Parts: sequence; C-alpha cells; structure tokens
Amino acid sequence: MHDSDMVASESGTIPSSFAAALEEAPDRTAIHYFGRDVSLRSLDRWADAIASGLQDGGVRKDDRVAIMLQNVPEYVASVIATWKLGAVVVPLNPMYTARELAVVIDDCGARVLICHPSTADAGLSRLALDLIVVTEGWGLAQRREPRLSLPGPVSEPYAGRARLVGLDELTATVDARVHEFRVRPGDLAILPYTSGTTGPPKGARVTHAGAFHQACLFRDWFDLGESDSVLAVSPLGHITGLIAHVGVCLVTPMPLVLGYRFHPEVMAELCENQSCTFTVGAITIFTSFLRTPAVRPESLRSLRHVVSGGAPVPRAVVESFRERFGISITPTYGLTETTSSSHLVPAGVGPAVDPGSGTLSVGVPVTGVSARVVDKAGLALGPGEPGEIELSGPGVVDGYWAKPVESAAAIRAGWLRTGDGGFIDENGWLFVVDRLKDMIIASGFKVWPREVEDVLYEHPAVHECAVIGVPDPYRGETVAAFVSLKPGVPAAPEELVEHCRARMAAYKYPRVIQLLDDLPKTTSGKVLRRELRALAEGHGPGIATHH
Repeated sequence: MHDSDMVASESGTIPSSFAAALEEAPDRTAIHYFGRDVSLRSLDRWADAIASGLQDGGVRKDDRVAIMLQNVPEYVASVIATWKLGAVVVPLNPMYTARELAVVIDDCGARVLICHPSTADAGLSRLALDLIVVTEGWGLAQRREPRLSLPGPVSEPYAGRARLVGLDELTATVDARVHEFRVRPGDLAILPYTSGTTGPPKGARVTHAGAFHQACLFRDWFDLGESDSVLAVSPLGHITGLIAHVGVCLVTPMPLVLGYRFHPEVMAELCENQSCTFTVGAITIFTSFLRTPAVRPESLRSLRHVVSGGAPVPRAVVESFRERFGISITPTYGLTETTSSSHLVPAGVGPAVDPGSGTLSVGVPVTGVSARVVDKAGLALGPGEPGEIELSGPGVVDGYWAKPVESAAAIRAGWLRTGDGGFIDENGWLFVVDRLKDMIIASGFKVWPREVEDVLYEHPAVHECAVIGVPDPYRGETVAAFVSLKPGVPAAPEELVEHCRARMAAYKYPRVIQLLDDLPKTTSGKVLRRELRALAEGHGPGIATHH
C-alpha cells in the first residue's frame, strides 16, 4: 500500500508550491499548448498582468471570479491571477446556456466573468456582472486546430451594464504589478458547482488546504515528478481538471499539456508528441479512444498511469483498453464535495473484483480519508453489507455556498452523505453499486443499474450504455437500457435483450432497449439520466419491448 504519511505531513497551498517552484526553476515548462510552451516565469508574469487588470476592475479578496473557458493557457493564468488577489475561482461549464449561467452567477454573486468571444453575446446582458473579460484570439498560443470547434465571433452586440474588455487589452492597459499570493490554507480557493444531475447545482466550498492536499495526493500516490507530464483530457472547468490536471502540475511541478477540448485524435497526437505519462478522465474518454480507429497504440504508449472516475468503470472496457493499448485503467472514486478522489487503487496493484458480480473496486481510502457504509438510520454496516457511502477527510468540503439547509443535510458531524450505494469488503476495498436514487424496484426486487450495464458491456457491439427504471403497470418499474454501438458492429435491440437474459435473473434483464448514436452527458462524462427518462416516456424508434 501507499505511504499514508506522505501527504498528511504537508501543509500549505497550491499557490505557495507554485511560488517555490518559480523561485527554484523559473524556466521550467508549465504549459504546452499545441506549438507553444509557457514557462513558469511567463505564466507568473501573465498572471500578474491579469491580476492587475482584475484589481483595477474592482476585484478584491474573497470576491468570486467566474471562469468559463475551454482547456486553454488563459484558464491556468486566470486561476493563478485570481488566487494572487485572494479571490475565489468559480469554474463554469463552457457549454452552459445563458439561463444556466445565470443560475450560478446569481447564486455565488460573482461580478466578473472570463470567457470566450462566443459566450459574450446578448445572453449576458441580463446578468448582474460588473466586468466581462473576453479571451481575444488565443493569447499566448495562436495555433488554431482545424479539427476542433473553435470559439466564434460575438453573435450579437453586447448591450449589458458590465464593462466588456478583451484579455489582451486588460493586460496591456494596466501596470502589471507584482502580486504576492494573499491566501491562507483555510481560505476559499474554488467554488465548483455540482453537475445538477440530481437537482439545482450547488457551490461546494473548497479551501486552499483541501485543494492542496488533493493535488499532492495525486503527485505522491503515483510518484509523479518533474520528468512526468499531464495530458489534460478532463475539462479544467470540472473539479477533476482543476485538481488532477492544474493542481498536480503546479505542486510537482511538471508540464500540463492542453488541447482546447477533448478530441480523441488530437489528444492522442499531443500525448505522443509530448510523451505524456499521467491522465485522469471519465470512462467515456477512454471508450472514445477505443472507438476511434485512427488512434494508434503507439500514440498512448508513454502513459504510465491512466485513472478514471466520475462514472462506473466497466470491467469489459478496462480489458478492451488493455488489449488494444497495453495500458491498464485505474478506477477511482470521488465527488465535487470531496475535492476529487477519496479512493484510489494503489499504483502497481490491480483493483479488487467482486466475485459475485464481477464489478471492479474503485480502490481504498486515500491518505487522510475515512469511509463507511451506513443503513437508512445512519448506523454503520459490516463488510459486504450494501448501504450509503459516507466519507470524511481533509478534502471533504464544509458545506455549500449560501445553502445552510442543504449543507446540514449533506454533511453530518464531518461525514459527507454521498447518496451513492456501495459496500466495503473485509480488506477495505470499496465497491460502488450506484446512486441510491437510481436503484430500480422491479416486482419488489432491487436492481442496480450498474450490474445490468456491466453485462451489456460484455456484448461485443456495445460502445456505451446506461440503464434506468421506467414505470410499468405490472412490475411497478421495469429495466430500460440505452445503448450506443461500436462503428461497424451492428446489433438489434432484441439481440441485446437476449444477451442479458442469458446472463441475469429474470427480474434484472432489460425489457426495453433503445439504440442511440450517443448518450447525453455532462462535459465531465456523467450520463444525464434525466434526459434518458424523458426519452423513455416516448418509446421512440429503435426500442425493443419484452414482457
């Protein structure tokens, strides 16, 4: 097992680690973005200039600065600039509509938004912002990748009350004062919003100490050093991207390889050219690599550690990835509220496998984390007994922004109620079954979607799948599956039903199967089950129904 004292012995912040690395090796590469390298010194000077512009725009300590960008160097510079002022980073999904953006801006009270030109349209006029900073062009990196969808021009003239200014103008028209970091471990560092898949998004209060601990955790757990580099497949606007990409690179330090947003061929090319050794992403990232014939095994061979979380990791996908690329995918478990991972599989050790279902374990508790499984009354359960997973540790947030009722319901005496169902075996391995609310009750029997999905993934034609419960007049609920197929590998819904029926109890196999080109997901790779439920209500084409 891993040396559990390593991370626990450290205290500090990501900014303090960045400052120490800057002093020791200012010319070391901090970011690689297509054809351009950004050194630690250049990144720091750039962040100073942005901080000066934000300060002149009214940003003060503890203010919230919303950042709504793709994976570009400007994102990292803006994060550091925000921390230089003692302000709080609010990472936003760049796919948000104006309505979704308004929900978060109104909740956190941010008065500054840093965004792409395509975002700064008339939809922002209604927001209570004082300053909108637009990343004109590409800042330090001018290459435009033709295979990607790039930010377009402003769709309509902006007519809001906020001052609209380009990032280049912001940094050119102010005195780029040298800013010292004004943060303490207990100060808020990041206010990431939950994905909203189970209700309105809530801002999780991540401190500098919590972010630092989790960034160091990835560095130490996988023994990462200056010769390593991170392939940024996760969006930086998600807690995984901020901690397991940006954070770990700043505390090591090592290069962060960015590619605007995930595209399998582009990221594979960047991985090969930069010899990337570490990455963390949702399993959909790695199924996308598998689905793309142009991604050659040689392109990914430098990767020493590939970690996947945020969604279940099917054993069949892990085996397919290993067979094609010669790389093992390491499962992990964590939430926005745990500031990324709470569980990891120790390096060099394969995950435990549940002998009953074949489900892969998501690992053991990471440094400083305690985990337990409880029943509905909150009483701890024994090894192998399924219930709700609860967590405590240095990465667990103390609550949600301006939501005392929700905070009290989610966190009791330092224990986070995850809402996830699972069990811990006698050796301490955690097995995540599913979201408790997603459990299906069919004819009085409990069916966990994860178990059905794992069986579907064993079919050679299945690329991705998701299972939900739908109303049934006879059973109460019945099992419905949504499936996307691998290119050139056909399969009829009836064939998939028979595949499951031969491998599962009668009450478990799906009676309803719908084929989709792609499953609806968040940018972090989580399947949007609410959209699948809406599809199921219509029982559209491509559905097989069995009774």
